[in-house]
Amino acid sequence: MKTNYLLLLFFFSIISTAQIKGTVSDEKGNPLPFVTILQQDTYNGTSTNEQGYFEFNLKGKENATVIFQYLGFKTQKIKIDKLPYTLDIKMIEESFSLNEVVINKKINPALAIIKNAIASRKQNTEKTNRFNADFYSRGIFKLKNAPKQILGQKIGDLNGALDSTGTGIISLSETFSKISFEKPNNLKEIVTASKVSGRDNGYSYNTARSSFYDFYDNTVEFGIKMISPIATNAFNYYNYKLEGTFFDENNTMINKIRVIAKRDSEPVFEGYIYIVEDSWAIYAVDLNIKGYRMKEEFVDQMTIKQNFSYNRNNKIWAKNTQSLDIEAGAFGIGFTGKFNYVYSNYEFIKAFIPKTFSSEITRIEIDSNKKDSLFWNSNRPIPLTVEENTDYSRKDSIYKVRNSEKYLDSIDKKGNRFKILKLVMGYTFKDSQEKYSLSYEGLLNLGSFSFNTVQGYNFDSGFKYINRKNLEKKGAYTSISTKFNYGIAEDRLRATGQFLHRFNNQNYATLYISGGSTVKQFNATNPISEIVNTVSSLAFKNNFMKLYNLEAAGIGYSQDVANGVNINGKLEYQQRKPLSNNTDYSFFSKNDLYTSNNPLAPNDFITPAFDTHHLTKATINARIHFGNTYSSRPDGKFNIPNEKYPTLYIAYEKAFASNEKKYEFDHFSTRVTYDLKLSNKGVLGINIKAGKFLNAENISFIDYKHFNGNQTHVGQTERYLNVFNLLPYYSNSTNNSYFELHGEYNDKGYIMNKIPLLNKLKSTLNLGFHSLSTPENKPYTEATIGLDNLGFGKFKMLRVDYVRSYQNGFQGDGVVFGLKFLNILE
Repeated sequence: MKTNYLLLLFFFSIISTAQIKGTVSDEKGNPLPFVTILQQDTYNGTSTNEQGYFEFNLKGKENATVIFQYLGFKTQKIKIDKLPYTLDIKMIEESFSLNEVVINKKINPALAIIKNAIASRKQNTEKTNRFNADFYSRGIFKLKNAPKQILGQKIGDLNGALDSTGTGIISLSETFSKISFEKPNNLKEIVTASKVSGRDNGYSYNTARSSFYDFYDNTVEFGIKMISPIATNAFNYYNYKLEGTFFDENNTMINKIRVIAKRDSEPVFEGYIYIVEDSWAIYAVDLNIKGYRMKEEFVDQMTIKQNFSYNRNNKIWAKNTQSLDIEAGAFGIGFTGKFNYVYSNYEFIKAFIPKTFSSEITRIEIDSNKKDSLFWNSNRPIPLTVEENTDYSRKDSIYKVRNSEKYLDSIDKKGNRFKILKLVMGYTFKDSQEKYSLSYEGLLNLGSFSFNTVQGYNFDSGFKYINRKNLEKKGAYTSISTKFNYGIAEDRLRATGQFLHRFNNQNYATLYISGGSTVKQFNATNPISEIVNTVSSLAFKNNFMKLYNLEAAGIGYSQDVANGVNINGKLEYQQRKPLSNNTDYSFFSKNDLYTSNNPLAPNDFITPAFDTHHLTKATINARIHFGNTYSSRPDGKFNIPNEKYPTLYIAYEKAFASNEKKYEFDHFSTRVTYDLKLSNKGVLGINIKAGKFLNAENISFIDYKHFNGNQTHVGQTERYLNVFNLLPYYSNSTNNSYFELHGEYNDKGYIMNKIPLLNKLKSTLNLGFHSLSTPENKPYTEATIGLDNLGFGKFKMLRVDYVRSYQNGFQGDGVVFGLKFLNILE
């Protein structure tokens, strides 16, 4: 391996155009990874790779001084008088010294340093509020001990990524960008080069947008708001210890402060922060984050390192390198990730010209993925390691082979072989060359089997054709599908079909045509799932799912008509027929009867909920993401909703051309959703709905506004922002006006982390309020309190809430058990 490494370095020395190259190691000859390398008094820098190797191009070629900076080692300066230049640097461990005041055990000198750093945050961060810069990123993900199958499905070698032990690099990519940034969150990024291992037309997702971790802010975003070690309220969360001081290349004293969490379960960092004496600026950070502190149980630990450099010309400390390491895993499968970022060629400015920033925050240039090896070898600031170089070479070769016509045909031939067992389990025919597939769903797939009182046991199956020939270039694809459902007790087969074509992924114009016969819940939002209803019926003799027969044919179209604005319209002819129970079967209470299928009269087994009728419906819906931002790539536009603003939904529904005039109506509705983030104190989610029917006095009960109740005491979603936890399903349905409010506060651990014993659960506190108002009924309200993020080990998929309901006084109470994993099974 050492021989291969030396040969590779020799190869690099031949093809590279770097002016300076070499290695950096400690006194024992061990290579030092990610050593920061800077050209003095510029923001031109790079770092060594994991094997201590570097390549560096200077700005200007005369009398340059190069600085080698690595935490724990003495900074070195090397004057360069001729080019090209080869350097082999031996770095000496730093000799830390402690000020005499440390001897006084009653005084903690670290506290004074941190207080000064907090007091100086504003002036230090204002210096870097606005800048242009060059940006480079590289990301790598590795998998270890991957199983041969997951849920019975073979995962293969992931296009050559994994070896026989299930270990290997599953993702490797790089980008170059030009960025303009203005705090707090104005960003303009133009990606000029992009490279993805194993994809000759790939675009990397490594962009600057996801790399801004600013410890001058009170909180740092890692899924939840983590408390900065120099936040205004940092002393509520951290203890500090001065572990030593040293002097940098400018003879400036640097304080090494150990950051210690006061409480284990809170959103805090641990590690080291280095503070510059007198200016109290950040010199470097070396901090880790435990996964459970971020409420990300599958993450073991993340480590973030940042290095800042000082420019004597403008007297600004600016971040030049950053790395983020991820360790994660579960069930014996290991996962690691590493991102490296280099910021260079800063230009700090007082103000940007108008319209510098827009809704387009990232744009990837059309030829960014066409850069050749010469470009990357000449410009890449961090040299590839042997492993990375091998991965590029190997996967590029595999990609060419596995995308050849001969290979695709052979794989298709093998996969398309028909076996008798596939009649039950499902079958897919693929033509990879023409990029289409035809699949049969089988009879025993997950979610294809359920029970209800109308059909008894019923099975789903179907066929689906998908053509993705223009997906990569235009984002266009076509699908044609049909679904069959057979109910045993009803002894009836129903079938539906759909044609869908998406024209592009710029404005996402989509046309769809559907029709057929099916059973539908009266509430079209399906408040009770098939899984929950099956268990509730067979085990507890409940009949909550009320169904009717729908025969329909319709056509619809949707498109983004402006930034953040989507319009969706549909025209559908419907014929509705009532249905009745056909079975009383259950596992227990076999002599009892189910309630009827009439939601208006559960004990009336004779009168249907409505008369058979038909009508035509036209609906138009608008969704508006206020402040919407987006990323532009040659293969599409990708919306990024702005979390600072709410989302508005507006809908109009008109029923006409019915067999009787009484079934015709107009319905206007609106909805607003918003997440109010309360810094590190949690998030308040809001969902407000309102609507009004016109000319709807005698419409069918199907067309009423039905509200999402829950009588099963089982919750199936992560958040309860669209459901009343104890409301009977059709008790408050209306054909008049209505107002609906859902609010839920999740403390994200802010409160729970401070409660002794309960903080051991590492859970979050949920407080909820739900209200419903209609003209026909007294207002209905619910108040909830519960714990989320419950479970065993890393499996945190449970939630428990206590609920009290009120309608004309106290209505009842109960406990709702949230089983979030049911979403996966549906």
